[in-house]
Amino acid sequence: MTTVDSSALLVDGPWQHRFVTANGARFHVAVAGPDEREAPLLVLLHGLLGYWWSWRHQLPVLAEAGYRVAAMDLRGAGASDKPPSGYDVPTLAADVSGVVRSLGADRAVVIGTGSGGDVAWAMPALAPDVVRGVVAVSSPRPAGPHGEIRSSFRPWALRHLAFVQLPAFPERSLTQGDLAVRLLAEWGGVPGWPDPETAAAYVRGLQVPFAAHSQLEQLRWLVRSVPRADGARLRARLERSPRVPVLQVHGAKDGLRAASSAALAPAEAARLTAGYRFELLTAAGHFPAEQAPDAVNALVLDWLAELSASGSPFAP
Repeated sequence: MTTVDSSALLVDGPWQHRFVTANGARFHVAVAGPDEREAPLLVLLHGLLGYWWSWRHQLPVLAEAGYRVAAMDLRGAGASDKPPSGYDVPTLAADVSGVVRSLGADRAVVIGTGSGGDVAWAMPALAPDVVRGVVAVSSPRPAGPHGEIRSSFRPWALRHLAFVQLPAFPERSLTQGDLAVRLLAEWGGVPGWPDPETAAAYVRGLQVPFAAHSQLEQLRWLVRSVPRADGARLRARLERSPRVPVLQVHGAKDGLRAASSAALAPAEAARLTAGYRFELLTAAGHFPAEQAPDAVNALVLDWLAELSASGSPFAP
């Protein structure tokens, strides 16, 4: 079996690699932008199969605009710790909250893509004092009180949810077979994506010991928590979540989560957010930050400017 040392993922670029402790674990973050703690903080959360490198196109651009940007390896991914448990959304949200504090900030805008978006959506409910706003990329808001998850996934993608419930075999398929590249291509939905460099980088990330298992545990929890008490408690908290400004970005060609049902209805948006904006990128699939980085960067910067214009203290 091929294994990769996590240090191989700490590639050079216009960012710095740091390690911080939070919630009883050690986390890797790639940081760019002003080093002053007073600078507004953006925390970027990757999705399933990824790690901090998923945000390589956003880090320098957002930093150049005056923001302090931290692309985090979530628990179980990249160069962060990979403990045997804690891959439920409440624990992951506590990790993010702790990282914000460890970076010396009181509040942050949390930007998540894919399964990282699930965590970002939950942050106002689980860590309300930390979150200034949420950007959810390729991530519909988690299910309501009854926990129906089928509606947010494309019908053919549901087989992935069933497949990963199997023990061990999915991990071997990701690290030793071609499953990772096939999933990237299917979810990406854009011909020619991923390119060889991107595919190789994601496979390397999954070949770090325990990374594939840890990442799949997030998806397993998503499915298994639906009928359980822990899932019901989270859904109830989400329904009572403090309202914060939300930008939601979705790719029209997303092969995993359907764009047609991704946006909040106007009444939902008014009830659940303190200002809601939905943007559909017609040429992107499940990975807009990589497939349409210029468009994503422009949308995020424009939305952040709207926060400032609305009187928010969150401004560079």
